[in-house]
Amino acid sequence: MLFRREREFSKKTHDYQFNSTTEMKKNSICFFIAMALMIGGCSKEKEHVHAAEETHEPIEGAGHDARNYEDEAGEAHTDEIRLPVAQAEAAGLETQEVVPETFYRVIKTGGQVQATQGGEVTLVATSSGVVSFVNPSLTEGAALKAGEAVVTLSAKHLQDGDPSALAKINYETERKAFQRAETLVKDQIISAKEFEQTRQRYEMAKTAYEAQSANVTAQGVTVKTPVGGFIKSRLVAQGEYVAVGQPLVTVSQNKRLQLRAEVSEKYYRTLAGIRTAHFRMAYDDTLYKMQDMNGRLLSFGKSAGQSSFYIPVTFEFDNTGDLLPGAFAEVYLLSAPLDNVISVPVSALTEEQGLYFVYLQLDREVYRKQEVGLGQDNGERVEVVSGLQSGDRVVTKGVYQVKQAAGAGVVPEGHSH
Repeated sequence: MLFRREREFSKKTHDYQFNSTTEMKKNSICFFIAMALMIGGCSKEKEHVHAAEETHEPIEGAGHDARNYEDEAGEAHTDEIRLPVAQAEAAGLETQEVVPETFYRVIKTGGQVQATQGGEVTLVATSSGVVSFVNPSLTEGAALKAGEAVVTLSAKHLQDGDPSALAKINYETERKAFQRAETLVKDQIISAKEFEQTRQRYEMAKTAYEAQSANVTAQGVTVKTPVGGFIKSRLVAQGEYVAVGQPLVTVSQNKRLQLRAEVSEKYYRTLAGIRTAHFRMAYDDTLYKMQDMNGRLLSFGKSAGQSSFYIPVTFEFDNTGDLLPGAFAEVYLLSAPLDNVISVPVSALTEEQGLYFVYLQLDREVYRKQEVGLGQDNGERVEVVSGLQSGDRVVTKGVYQVKQAAGAGVVPEGHSH
C-alpha cells in the first residue's frame, strides 16, 4: 500500500516536471518570435525613414515634412535658384508681373511679301541695239535714283544702221518737206490734202526723233529710270541684242508693299473677323506689326483656287524696315479678342524635351523653374493655359543666365555641400 502511494507520488512529480518543461519551451519560443518581429519592425522603419530621406517624401509619424527633415539634417535640396543681384544686373535681367489681359485669337500660316501695283517699273528698250549697262557691275538689289541712266543701246555697227541717226535724218528731211509745202499751199500749187499728208509725216518724224534725241549720246541711246528704288531683276545680259519695246530691267520703289497670306479653307468663317497681322521674314528674326507700319487689310478671298485649298488674305503697309519683295514670311493673323488671358513674352520660355518652362522670381535673388502649358502664339506673346496665375513675376530677359545658375546649383548624387 505504501509502495503504491510512493509510486503515484513519483508519477505526479514526473508529470509536473514534464509539464513545466513544456510550458517553458513554449514561452521561450514565443519570446524569440516576439523579439524577431520587433527587430524586423525596427529594420523596416529604418528602411522607410532612409527611403523618405532619399526621395524627399513626407515621413509618416515624423511630425514634419521632408523639407523640415532635410533642414534638420543639414542636407536641404530645394528647387530654389539663387542668382545674386549684381549678376542679374550685369546680364540685363528683366522681369514682368503676370496680369490677365486681352489676347486675340491667332491663325498661324505662311505668306509672301509682294510689291504693290504701281510700285514697280519695267524699263524697256526705246531703240533696237546692243545692250551695254552703264555700270557693268549693276546687279539685283543695286540702288537707283530717279532719272539715272541704266542701259545704253547701240546699233552703230549693225547692218541696218543706227536707229537714232536714221531718225534724225528722217526728221530733217520731213521738216524741209513741210516748210516747202507751206509755201506751195499758199500759192495753191499743191492741194490742202497733200499739205496735210506732208504735215502728218513731219509730225511723226519729229515725235520719233525727239523721243530719242534727249537720250542720245556718243555711245548710243540711254535708257533712264523714271523712279528711284532698287533693281529687282535684270532681264537682259551685257552685249545682248534687243528690239524696241523689249523689257530690260525691273525697278522696285520698295516704299509700299503687300503681304499676301494663304489661309486654309477651315478658317473661312473667321476671316471676316481678322483685324491685323504680325509677320516674321524667313531671313530675319524681327517681328513686324501692321499697326506699326501704317498697314491695313485690303481684302480676303471669297473663293479658293482650282489648284489650291487656300484662301488669300492681303494687307498693304509701308516698308519701314529692310524688307525684300518676293520673300516668304511666317504670318500671324489676329482676329476675335479674348478677355482675361494670361500670356508671357516668347523670350520668357525655355523648352526641354517637348515641355515648356518659365522662371519665376520669388525674391530679389531667388528664382524657381515653373512648367507651363501653352495655347495660342501671336509671334510676340504666348497664351499660358496652366502653370501661372495673376501676380506671378516672370523673367522675360536674361532667362539663359537664370538657367545657367540653376545648372550650377545641381548637387550630384552621393555628395553634399
